[in-house]
Amino acid sequence: MKPELSFVVVEDDATTAAVVRKILESAGHKVEVVLDSTAALETVLKVRPDVVITDIMMPGMDGLEVCRRLRSVPELKDTKIVVLSAKGYEADRAQAMAMGADGMINKPFDARTLEATIRELISDAVVVRYWGVRGTLPIPGKRSLRYGGNTSCFTLEMPKDQFFILDAGTGIRELANYLMATRHGPISAKIFISHPHWDHINALPFFTPLFFPGNEFEVFGAPQGAMTMRELMASQLDGVHSPIALRNFGARVFFRNLSEEKLTVGDVQVSTMYLTHPGLSLGYRFDIRGKSFCYITDNELHLPDSPQFNREFRDHLVRFIKGTDILLTDATYSDTEYPKRVNWGHSAVGQVAVLAHDAGVKELQLFHHDPDQSDDDIDRKLESAQMTLAQLGSSVVCTVPAEGEVRRF
Repeated sequence: MKPELSFVVVEDDATTAAVVRKILESAGHKVEVVLDSTAALETVLKVRPDVVITDIMMPGMDGLEVCRRLRSVPELKDTKIVVLSAKGYEADRAQAMAMGADGMINKPFDARTLEATIRELISDAVVVRYWGVRGTLPIPGKRSLRYGGNTSCFTLEMPKDQFFILDAGTGIRELANYLMATRHGPISAKIFISHPHWDHINALPFFTPLFFPGNEFEVFGAPQGAMTMRELMASQLDGVHSPIALRNFGARVFFRNLSEEKLTVGDVQVSTMYLTHPGLSLGYRFDIRGKSFCYITDNELHLPDSPQFNREFRDHLVRFIKGTDILLTDATYSDTEYPKRVNWGHSAVGQVAVLAHDAGVKELQLFHHDPDQSDDDIDRKLESAQMTLAQLGSSVVCTVPAEGEVRRF
C-alpha cells in the first residue's frame, strides 16, 4: 500500500499475529499488535491507526464487540476495520458488516495476497470488471480478439465487501472462473438482471458458485406479465432447454421482483427505470458514497424527428443518468446501420453520445455490440461518438471497455 499506513492487529493467537505483522511490515507499514482484546480500544485510541485488523473468536472480548465499540467512538470514524477470522459463515460476515467492519477475510489466508486483499477492502473506490460486452450472440474468432466475444456480464465491487453482478450473459462463466480462483470461503452477491432475453440470462446455469453450499445469491429483475423472476429463471432450467434445474443449486438463491422504483441494498441506493425495448427491460443506477454507475442496456433512442420519438421518456432518462460517473449503455448500431433497425430495441451511437452530453455524464462507455460488427467496426463507432461529442463541445469522455478490463473510480 502506498502511502505507508498504520495498523493495529487485535489477535489472541501470537503466531497468527506475528505472521500478519511480518507481511504488513515487509510492505512498509507500521504495525502494533494487541494479544488481549480487552485492551484493543485503549490501544487504538492511543495509536489512531488507519486500519484495525481483528479476529472474531477471542477470549475476553470477541471481535464483533471490538468492531461495535470502535464504531461507537466518533474520533475513530475514519478508521477502517477488517475482520480476519476462521468463521466463514455468511451470517458471521453479515454481522461483522452490521457491527461496522469494512470487510472480512477468511482464515487460512493466502500470505502472498493478504496485503492486496486488505487494500481492496479498505478502498473507497468502486471497481468495475467487464466480463462480456457483446449483444445478442457470443462472437468467437479473430473478429473479436480485442474487445472479446462474450455477451453481457459486469461486476461492481464496492466498499464494505458489497458485490453486484449485472446480467448473466456468457461472460458470467469467466466471472465464475475468477471467483473460484480468487475467493476463499463463501461467496455472496446480488445479481441484477436487465431483462430475460437469452443473451442476458442463458449462462446463469454455468455460474459454478451456484452449485456450492454456503454461497448465497439474490437475483433481482422485472417480472414479465404473470411470470415472476423465479419463474423466468426456472423456465430455462426445465429439463428441456437445460439438464440443470433450480433444485440442483447448492447455494441459497433468492429472487426479488422489481418495477420502476428505488431500494437500498447495503449502503448502496439502487434506482430502476423501464427502458424502450420489447418486453419489460430495466435500467439501473447505483449510488454509493457520492459515486454513481448507470447500466442502461437494450434501450432504443428513437431519432428526434421520427414518429416514435417520446420526449417524456427521453427527459426521464436524462434525469435518471444525470451527472453519473460512468454510463455503460447500449450502442448497438452505427448511425448508418440504425435506419434499417428501427424498432428493434437498440440505439444508434450518435444518439447515445448526445444523450450523455445532455445528461452531463462524466464517462460514456459503449457496449452491446451487434454480432455482425468486428473489432474494427467497434473502433469506428467509438470514433463516431467521439466526433459527435467534440462537435457538441462536450466534456464527456467516451470509451469502449474490453472484456477482461478493470476500472476503478
